[in-house]
Amino acid sequence: MEYLAIIIASIFVNNIVLAQFLGICPFLGVSSKVETSLGMGAAVTFVMAISSIAAYLIQYYVLEPLGIGFLQTIAFILVIAALVQMVEIILKKMSPALYQALGIFLPLITTNCAVLGVAILLVQKEYNLLESVTFAVSTAIGFTLAMVLFAGLRERLELADLPKAMKGVPVALLTAGILAMAFMGFSGLV
Repeated sequence: MEYLAIIIASIFVNNIVLAQFLGICPFLGVSSKVETSLGMGAAVTFVMAISSIAAYLIQYYVLEPLGIGFLQTIAFILVIAALVQMVEIILKKMSPALYQALGIFLPLITTNCAVLGVAILLVQKEYNLLESVTFAVSTAIGFTLAMVLFAGLRERLELADLPKAMKGVPVALLTAGILAMAFMGFSGLV
């Protein structure tokens, strides 16, 4: 039951983008098309899953035993940067179109505060390794869900007859706020 609570809380109640407001840059920047959002979500899911394992192992088997826990953020950023480089190389070879569509946002996963936030949160919450991976993957699924929903709404809004002043960024920000409020409705679940 504890794992189910982690999954539901991570995806819906404490959605990393819509409730905790981490990862806003790719949320607003990459979410203009559903396909791009799915690709970014898959890349973030991979990076979060692997970085959660690495962060757990580094925290509990290197930093704490050596008494250098103050290097946590730097160590986690280095791990995340290496993983993003790996994802970038794989995407460039396997899906050049997605690689081009993600553009500058793919290397920015390195500094995506959602990825770093998950690595730090799993240590703060004192999760074991399996709980850490569950938390990271669930959070990444929540990130992807928010991005895909927002991209779908943005695609529909492009076809809507809106006043000129509301087109583009203004309506996107209003939509993001309404989507965040909708996800806040899940807060009574867990």
